[in-house]
Amino acid sequence: MSEQFSNAFNFKEWSEERLAQVEQALKQGIDAQAPAGLGNAMRYSVLDGGKRLRPLLVLAAAQAVGVDLEAATVSDQPSALAAIHAACAVELIHAYSLVHDDMPCMDNDVLRRGKPTVHVKYGEAQALLAGDALQALAFEFLTPQDASTEVSVQAAQVGLLARAAGYEGMCGGQAIDLASVGLPLNEAQLRQMHLLKTGALLRCSVQLGAVSAGKPNTQVFEALSNFAQALGLAFQVVDDVLDVTADSATLGKTAGKDAASDKPTYVSLLGLTEAQKFAEKLYAESLAALDASGLSANATAALRALASQVVQRKN
Repeated sequence: MSEQFSNAFNFKEWSEERLAQVEQALKQGIDAQAPAGLGNAMRYSVLDGGKRLRPLLVLAAAQAVGVDLEAATVSDQPSALAAIHAACAVELIHAYSLVHDDMPCMDNDVLRRGKPTVHVKYGEAQALLAGDALQALAFEFLTPQDASTEVSVQAAQVGLLARAAGYEGMCGGQAIDLASVGLPLNEAQLRQMHLLKTGALLRCSVQLGAVSAGKPNTQVFEALSNFAQALGLAFQVVDDVLDVTADSATLGKTAGKDAASDKPTYVSLLGLTEAQKFAEKLYAESLAALDASGLSANATAALRALASQVVQRKN
């Protein structure tokens, strides 16, 4: 499943530079002095952990449509700053969802990103508030008060993220997930659940990057959206595979949790081998969507590398 990329593109170097930008912005944006220790719980939830796939997708999509990410700290480069802010915003939404998902009223998990979950470390009430505050902070990132982002870009990004995070997306998918425990789902039902629960935010990540420089070409926007939709589903299929093939130390979270909770997964529905084949098929679909965008291979190199990372990951 390896994709060959131009020797001119160094994904490791690119991702390290992008992650440094995101990490710096998150550290500056999450106030450790928030009341009653709330800031500590928020920072624990977000900083120094996770794959940061969603922020990287934002930035890779922004680069694909011509945003100069090297200019992300330059005040006269609003599109670069908008992309960095959007990358932080989507990571905050993702982090808040994990905090809430891990709580006893939801998945009741004790391990996340290789360390105790937030409610284990800080208590359930503080975890609930930390998640709420992270969600609100995400939209602060998208609406900077210094006018560094065009109002039209702010509006587009806020709309995309709100829909992806709400009942039409992530929250709706989680509701289906909780209601489906112990129930037999067919492939169409399982696909719909994951397109909402996991896929909506991954798709939104690419869309946020695509609009960071203003309204993109329709063909490009649709192709990038199709790329992200295939990739989002592939991510979940691989997640289901890893849940039965990897251990907790490798995953950084509790392995075997889905089977123990009697949750429907692609492995339980298709079997391990067919689930792995399905992930490969979705990976091929994601690359075909990039080809249909009309963008050059150089422009989409980071997106292609991220797709490969998603399917080949071990945690």
